[in-house]
Amino acid sequence: MALKVLVYGLNYAPQPVGIGKFSVEMATWLAGRGHVVRVITAPPYFPEWQARGNRYRREVLQGVAVWRCPLWVPRRPSGLTRLLHLASFALSSLPVLLAQRRWRPDVVITVAPAFFCAPGALLLGRLCGRRTLCWLHIQDFELDAAFELGMLKGQLLRGLAERWERSTLRGFDRVSTISGAMLERAVQKGVARDRAVLLANWVNLQAIQPQCADEHTGNPYRAELGIADDAQVLLYSGSMNKKQGLELLVEVIHLMAGVPNLVWLLAGEGPSKRDLVASTAGMANVRILPLQPLERLNDWLNLADVHLLPQKAGAADLVLPSKLLGILASGRPVVASSPAGSELGQVAEQAGLRVEPEDPKGFAAALRRLVADGALRQRLGAQARQLVEQRYGQEAVLTQLEAELERLRAA
Repeated sequence: MALKVLVYGLNYAPQPVGIGKFSVEMATWLAGRGHVVRVITAPPYFPEWQARGNRYRREVLQGVAVWRCPLWVPRRPSGLTRLLHLASFALSSLPVLLAQRRWRPDVVITVAPAFFCAPGALLLGRLCGRRTLCWLHIQDFELDAAFELGMLKGQLLRGLAERWERSTLRGFDRVSTISGAMLERAVQKGVARDRAVLLANWVNLQAIQPQCADEHTGNPYRAELGIADDAQVLLYSGSMNKKQGLELLVEVIHLMAGVPNLVWLLAGEGPSKRDLVASTAGMANVRILPLQPLERLNDWLNLADVHLLPQKAGAADLVLPSKLLGILASGRPVVASSPAGSELGQVAEQAGLRVEPEDPKGFAAALRRLVADGALRQRLGAQARQLVEQRYGQEAVLTQLEAELERLRAA
């Protein structure tokens, strides 16, 4: 039976990376299965942190009705300004959200970050009655990350925030997260285990596939960027903000200055990009690029000989980087900084090499090892592809979501 599903979250199309990408794929997939889907979201602003068309408006995208609600976007996000940014969307979207009472959705799926939106979603559920169920999908434990990365400080403030978070989480009929470690954290925060669901992020295994040796050598990006045939490409692609710890890559680049035939490609947008450009100025083998078009993602990810995935120590198990799945699907090895035993660390040990966070010497040593050993790169890249095929295919994950939604509705 077709469900009426309302998706409520900060990020949506045309965001090319991160949470918005997964939200739009989820909504359009459900719509394609015959469900009636509506979305309440913000105007596009990420990853540039600059809103476009920042006003109330409605549009239809791929069969999904989308309501845009304005928000405040800080020029240089910090702990406080980021919270104000999230709160501004929660407030501006509340009237649009509560107006959905007349539609009476079967399920309201709230996507966090934007935990400030959770109380409004619960209020809508109560106004609609028992027929409407509330689901919270946690892509990022934003409050934990803000404190553990130093964007917010103070034990009193943290205690108040955690109590509010705990009481809010208990109000949802289902709470899902994208990794096993994050699921355990949700349970520790008070979510009943029978209401907790693992819903991994996914990747389109047909859209991103490993290129053979000839395709890799003839990758169109090599000609466009003037990359020599004998050069190895070390690639970072994604958001550029504090939790990525991109300053580590600058140190690694300096440490590996004597290694010949390396090209460093660092592509993305975000508040840390300006500092990254300044700190790599004058380095001939470093290119800072914008995010690449989604339709060229397969060529872009396959351009790498090795993918780079730095991460701050405080972000371990609070986020599982969404870019990781594309990296795995491309069949290229990754060097990732994450503690042993963390979700990212366990994946990196199978699909590449894991190093401790904020250890530039260790990161450089891992890269030297991969740069010098083509057979090792090939073996680890094949393991990466095998891993993503086993766990993270789009059809399998979204079919699981649909089954859980129908089970929840029938209960």
